Amino acid sequence: MPPRKRTRPALGFLCCFGSSEPPEINLKDSVPLQLLEFSAPMPPAEELHARFSELVDELDLTDKNREAMFALPAEKKWQIYCSKKKQEDPNKLATSWPDYYIDRINSMAAMQTLFAFDEEEMEMRNKVVEDLKTALRTQPMRFVTRFIELDGLTCLLNFLRSMDYETSESRVHTSVIGCIKALMNNSQGRAHVLAHPQSINTISQSLRQDNVKTKVAVLEILGAVCLVPDGHKKVLQAMAHYQKYAAERTRFQTLLNELDRSTGRYRDEVNLKTAIMSFINAVLNAGAGEDNLEFRLHLRYEFLMLGIQPVIDKLRGHDNAILDRHLNFFEMVRNEDDLELAKRFDLTHVDTKSAGQMFELIKKKLNHTDAYPYLLSILQHCLQMPYKRGGGITWPHMIYHAELMAKMERKERECDTKTQEKEDMMKTLNKMKDKLQREGVELRSARDQVLDLHSRISDIAVSMLSQCLFLSHSDPRSVPAGNFRVCNPPSIYGHPMSRLCTLQNKITGTIWHDVDDLRAFKILDLKDIEKMFSAYQRQQTLNSFLLSSLSSLSVKKETGSMDDLYLSTRKVKELSVIDGRRAQNCVILLSKLKMSNEEIKRAILEMDEREELAKDMLEQLLKFVPEKSDIDLLEEHKHELERMARADRFLFEMSRIDHYQQRLQALYFKKKFAERLAETKPKVEAILSASKEVVRSKRLTQTLEVVLAFGNFMNKGQRGNAYGFKVSSLNKIADTKSSIDRNITMLHYLIMIFEKNYPDILHIQQDLLSIPEAAKVNLAELEKEVHNIKSGLKAIETELHYQQSRTTDRWDKFVPVVGDFITVASFSFSELEDLLNEAKDKFTKSLKHFGEEQDRMQPDEFFGIFDTFLVSFDEARQDLENMQRRKQEEERRARMEAMLKEQRERERRAKKGGATDEVGGEFDDLVSALRSGEVFDKDLSKLKRNRKRSVNQLVEGGGRERPVTKVNY
Repeated sequence: MPPRKRTRPALGFLCCFGSSEPPEINLKDSVPLQLLEFSAPMPPAEELHARFSELVDELDLTDKNREAMFALPAEKKWQIYCSKKKQEDPNKLATSWPDYYIDRINSMAAMQTLFAFDEEEMEMRNKVVEDLKTALRTQPMRFVTRFIELDGLTCLLNFLRSMDYETSESRVHTSVIGCIKALMNNSQGRAHVLAHPQSINTISQSLRQDNVKTKVAVLEILGAVCLVPDGHKKVLQAMAHYQKYAAERTRFQTLLNELDRSTGRYRDEVNLKTAIMSFINAVLNAGAGEDNLEFRLHLRYEFLMLGIQPVIDKLRGHDNAILDRHLNFFEMVRNEDDLELAKRFDLTHVDTKSAGQMFELIKKKLNHTDAYPYLLSILQHCLQMPYKRGGGITWPHMIYHAELMAKMERKERECDTKTQEKEDMMKTLNKMKDKLQREGVELRSARDQVLDLHSRISDIAVSMLSQCLFLSHSDPRSVPAGNFRVCNPPSIYGHPMSRLCTLQNKITGTIWHDVDDLRAFKILDLKDIEKMFSAYQRQQTLNSFLLSSLSSLSVKKETGSMDDLYLSTRKVKELSVIDGRRAQNCVILLSKLKMSNEEIKRAILEMDEREELAKDMLEQLLKFVPEKSDIDLLEEHKHELERMARADRFLFEMSRIDHYQQRLQALYFKKKFAERLAETKPKVEAILSASKEVVRSKRLTQTLEVVLAFGNFMNKGQRGNAYGFKVSSLNKIADTKSSIDRNITMLHYLIMIFEKNYPDILHIQQDLLSIPEAAKVNLAELEKEVHNIKSGLKAIETELHYQQSRTTDRWDKFVPVVGDFITVASFSFSELEDLLNEAKDKFTKSLKHFGEEQDRMQPDEFFGIFDTFLVSFDEARQDLENMQRRKQEEERRARMEAMLKEQRERERRAKKGGATDEVGGEFDDLVSALRSGEVFDKDLSKLKRNRKRSVNQLVEGGGRERPVTKVNY
């Protein structure tokens, strides 16, 4: 099958390359500054020095800068003098000639290494370059011709090469690139740029700057040059030049790095990523790649080697229509080329990820050809490759290196553990000190208050007794001395309360007491609401929405136990000590530990101060604690200790440690304590914070107010006088769809109301930051974990008392280590326990605040309702933004198509009328078509037709089609 011939759209503005040769240009190769034409002949040295001295005096420079100016060559002095005098020339027509711009740019290039320009000066320089860009686009053709004759391109390229860092990162750089692009906007200027031996190389060097706009401008020029005759080869040469210039490991490396960047300011630079992808597609599919399959495959493998496929997958997350268009074209052409390659091997697909499959295909193809000995020679040379791992370290050195690294890691763990323990102890001591001081102050204050109260009571008693002596017996309210009478209290029962009061009593003390849906009624567009959701009134699907007091969902009491503190030793089936699966598993564990029995014993007695026993190893050791049956059998054979197997000897020696199991459990608990505390405390804090947030959030209160008003209006005449609703009803609004547009839900509509009348509600997530984490917390499991930690601490304290009562040897460090640990851990745990009690109290109050039944909802259910609502809220906002973006994109595309159509129509009329004097927008149109991907439209359509034809052939031949949507590399 002959290679496919792919054509691009016939762009009318490229016809200048097809019918006639580009005009011959007398190009001066890298002309130095002294050979450039001046606006006036240079005077003798003495006169030049006198004029230049006057100029320097006018500039009012420092002594150092004056010396630098006078040290310049005579030619540069004359350039600067002419440029300065032209600025002062009152002739306003000076800017109509390219001589003015060339002199100014030459002067800027000569002076930029001497001074540090301020912002105002930099803006003036940018204005000069921008004016030149505008002139190249709008002035008559004779202006461009004169600019070419004066070698203005070399002037621009010299300026690019000589830019200092500040200028290269400024708008001036982007404007200079724009001047070159404007020069290429007509056939004569474009031919002049392509004929210059260094122009494309110099332009490519600007890719090294950080200015994103400059990079995009350069990539658009390079991509468009790929599409013009003789341009593709120059672009590939320029990228090879840039590889050396930027010290890249391989070609295109910088572009792939830019394409992959997703942090900092590059995270949302979709324009840059789109420009890179359009450039890559132009490089792959233009020039030699237009007809040659091998060339395309070779060049594409270069990009695949740099990892472009996973980058493409990541770029689809931007959800940008133009970027996706370029990504789709890249993958479509790749699929087509892979199919064509597979046909050469009589296959439907070649797995280029599999070295084995590719080798078998090559071997099969070359097996009976003259090329087979060369394949063997390649493989023989491959056998001589040095097989080293670990960055060139050979195996013996690698083993030694691994041992050293293991020792170093153990020492680092030991050091980190000691440092952390020291920091925890210091924090605990400081907290204990502060707590004791606070309690002392509180105790003194309480004592003073009690004394003051006693004094006041005494004074009141004396006063009362004195008054009783003067009571009059004639006063009906008086009481004779010694006779006390208790009056009946006034009745607290009044008249029956109205229905409204009864409802209000039900909401007293809740959030609904402060919610006034009448405020929202004054703002809502009630007619629009009725129009959007009227159908649902007839279907009575909203009868219960937001208004019915849905019964609280009972929390399922999940059964199941948490691991106890000590990972209690699991009772396994009693097996022979010297035989069986238990002994085999024990040997496997000891081989992983890589420690002798003596080292393990020492580590346990020292409470692993050297950090040799990892937590997971301790957990496994707890599974092999000697049981009584093991100990009895081992005692019978203790005289045969030397003949015991590895597991038997280990169990025997560990059984000699007093309270071995309790020590091991204490050590494991000590190592796991900080981790368990770090896992538990954030859950408690999440419940506490979320309970406070839902009560304090004004945005949430306002949201509920609007939803209540909305629901009351939707249910008017039925149950439309509700004063509140169950919070579980909040998530029903996302399921209620409009009767007009099924893509719009009630939540979408509410968000539109918020955007118009309550824009602050849109930031409701900022008030409820802890909700997502609190929604994951099961309070019953949390309380059980806290109880387990408390039980573990008590068990360790019991073991500490036992160890303190017995005599220990010098290796045993259980008492000092565990004593210090309990001091720190007890205080940390008491803080956790207090925090949990506070969180439970705040959670109970939050339930009451929303009128929910207490003891019927757990935090994961209650906060899960709000979490679901926030997620739905965010998704609905994103839906509305996507709808708006798609609408804007469609409008923009329609405008662009209309503008492009109008531009082509103008070109057609201009060519028909024979107008050649004015400069057209040919190169700009080519760049625009490349940027939008329209330049590949015909290729894409043809590929789809070929793909459909291939599918039909495969179906007719009983073959199986390979998916073409995406190729993983």
